[in-house]
Parts: sequence; structure tokens; C-alpha cells
Amino acid sequence: MADLKAFAEQLVNLTVKEVNELAQILKDEYGIEPAAAAVAVAAGPAAGAPAAEEKTSFDVVLKNAGAGKLAVVKLVKELTGLGLKEAKEMVDGAPSVIKEGVAKADAEGLKKQLEEAGAEVELK
Repeated sequence: MADLKAFAEQLVNLTVKEVNELAQILKDEYGIEPAAAAVAVAAGPAAGAPAAEEKTSFDVVLKNAGAGKLAVVKLVKELTGLGLKEAKEMVDGAPSVIKEGVAKADAEGLKKQLEEAGAEVELK
């Protein structure tokens, strides 16, 4: 059983190149052809297709305040510069965009702060 778990872990950690090589060996040596869809997914974008551009700017969206609503309202007030009433309205109206066009590292930091206060947050 331990050998199978170790083998499964090795399979999961294969690179795309190694997956393609494994597929070729299975085909050549054993006549086993993986499904075309699986090979396409493992291979990534089609040859010549532009690679997906990594997103650099995010919107921080409050999905809901969770159990710590008061702490979330205070934090939203602090992060946005809104008054207490406006921050409460933003939290009550969730889902709400808290910040737009935020750099990835900053967005992740804001998300972490809000989640620590009890909110449910997503980056879009």
C-alpha cells in the first residue's frame, strides 16, 4: 500500500514533459493510448497559441461579513477611508467590491486581513 501511495505521489508531481513522455511510452510499449482530452489538458496551450497572460491587477470583493461583522465593518472603514455608516452599508450590501485594480501582493494582503476579521473574500 505504501508503495502505491509513493507511486501516486510521483505521478501527481510529474512535469508536463514527463507526462507526455509517459504517454508515449505507454503507447509504444503497451499499446495504451491516453484519451486525447487528457493529453491536451496535460500539454497546456496548443502549439503557437499565446500563453495566458498572468493577471496583475485584482478587485477585492467582500462576499459576506461572516460572524465578525463589527470587526469587518471597522476594517472596511479603515481600508476604504469611508465613514462608519458607509462602511456598514458596504458590508451589509455584500457582495461588494472593497478595492479595485489592486496589485496581486496587496490584494492578497487585504484578503488575508479581511478573512482574519471573519469575512469571506474573493479576488477577481
